[in-house]
Amino acid sequence: MERLTAAFLTLGCKVNYYETEKMMEQFRERGFSICEFSEKADIYIINTCTVTNIADRKSRQMIHRAKRKNPDSLVVAVGCYVESGGEALLQDEAIDAAYSNQEKAVLADAVIERFHLAKGVGTTKVEPLKTERTRAYLKIQDGCNQFCSYCMIPYVRGNGKLKSTSKEDVLEQVQRLAEQGYKEVVLTGIHLSSYGIDFSKEINFVKLEGRPLLDLIQDAVQIPGIERIRLGSLEPRIITETFLEPLSHIPQFCPHFHLSLQSGCDTVLRRMNRHYTAKEYKEKVELLRHYFEHPAVTTDVIVGFPGESEVEFQETRTFLREMHMADIHVFPYSMRNGTKAAAMNNQVLPEIKKKRTEMLIQDTMEYRKKYSRFFLGKREKVLFEDTTVENGRAYLVGHNERYVKIGVQLEEAEKKGFEPNTIHEITVTKIFLGENG
Repeated sequence: MERLTAAFLTLGCKVNYYETEKMMEQFRERGFSICEFSEKADIYIINTCTVTNIADRKSRQMIHRAKRKNPDSLVVAVGCYVESGGEALLQDEAIDAAYSNQEKAVLADAVIERFHLAKGVGTTKVEPLKTERTRAYLKIQDGCNQFCSYCMIPYVRGNGKLKSTSKEDVLEQVQRLAEQGYKEVVLTGIHLSSYGIDFSKEINFVKLEGRPLLDLIQDAVQIPGIERIRLGSLEPRIITETFLEPLSHIPQFCPHFHLSLQSGCDTVLRRMNRHYTAKEYKEKVELLRHYFEHPAVTTDVIVGFPGESEVEFQETRTFLREMHMADIHVFPYSMRNGTKAAAMNNQVLPEIKKKRTEMLIQDTMEYRKKYSRFFLGKREKVLFEDTTVENGRAYLVGHNERYVKIGVQLEEAEKKGFEPNTIHEITVTKIFLGENG
């Protein structure tokens, strides 16, 4: 009997990517072959996102694309868009089944049973997915209780309840990843800065000063085979001397900090219900640069938040120029029904949001170039991952600790014995700046 096939598509955050990997494991263990989402499959799993209306639309588009690819397939929506869409979602004829975030852990059995009922077929033995094992994303925390005025995530990820994976369980998973050959582990969470607060009597993650997360990192780097630990998105308030000083002495820790900003204007930050000022954010960045040499500081910025005036926008733009970021993810504000921001007056016109977004993206291209080119001519440790072709030349490419993409001509790499999933110190002569330059 031919193997049944399952295809996966992930939208949204790094947590979703981690959860997709775990769902793929479930299907492989039950005998499914995993294929590309662009191919014809028996089952399509779309791990959805609902952080913006645009994310909702993208989720719907991918669901319909799957059904068009194979009308006889079972199309499954799972995740945040399912939770925000509720019963109305099931009225979409392209969706055969929908599951919540909580059901991801046991998704395969539920989906396969549904598939059997519809098709009356079985599965055969396991066929492992062949991949280069270089970097693994490990979700260690779920839930958020910050309730930013624009965000649905606290409502669809536990309604404000925080849940951390025990240190023992995380270390067991890191050990397993090391045994599988992974060199780098990225610790992620919906609100990673809150890791461990549910283990403590403290009710405010700020008072913990990141100690549970720090303790976890210090233990994880003792596991043989793990050569790098990287963190997902952090809140600025976790950045303290108590947290950073010990981190700066861990050789395996990657000095790459994604600190959520959203706006460089205090009046906008207050409307967003962010819990810091632009001045406080700047102090956190300065602290990072005190403890780490040329750290990669990246961030997210929302453009066109309700009521954002031209003066407020320019204040954000000036602030970002002063921060010298390594990279910025720029998003136009998208209304989410049910959030406080959706009911605010003075919604910014789409054409204004578009213009401001384009301006910040142009600025970001320059910031990215300036930061990355700092490494040209310097000695850097690169975790090589894959090959790529640019202007007719083949390169072996990977990332340094600060997540700058660096390449070596493939012919030279082969002569030196460089391979994917190995770390080598090289003199940087070629960097890759991505889609935008």
